[in-house]
Amino acid sequence: MNVKGQIKAYISTQTEPKRSDMEALHRIILQMEPAGKLWFLDGKNEENKTVANPNIGYGLQTMKYSGGKTRAFYQIGMSANTTGISVYILGIDDKSYLARTYGKKIGKASVTGYCIKFKALKDINIETLKAAIRSGFEAGAD
Repeated sequence: MNVKGQIKAYISTQTEPKRSDMEALHRIILQMEPAGKLWFLDGKNEENKTVANPNIGYGLQTMKYSGGKTRAFYQIGMSANTTGISVYILGIDDKSYLARTYGKKIGKASVTGYCIKFKALKDINIETLKAAIRSGFEAGAD
């Protein structure tokens, strides 16, 4: 199955209203970065053991690790969690940036160094989330 098929299958396994919210957010992110690379990570390690929530990735950046190693990875991620949806904004060096810039304006969401977690799209300001996503695409651009 190709990445688009994996994404569609993953979203379809979610219960409502999370499924509809993830479909809407997927469309929004694709509109923001239509030519961007799509990723799907199933959350399993080399032994096929689940170690993380499956997630959808958008865009492409080179992540730098200690010791000088680099790895290609996505810029924006989306994942279902037990209570709602997590959006990951990667590539921003200042870990207080998201909370400081969007935390008070986004609505009912938890904002950490690289993650915005919320129960439902209706609980947050979509334009603020889009601004945060846009900043992630800009910060992570190679």
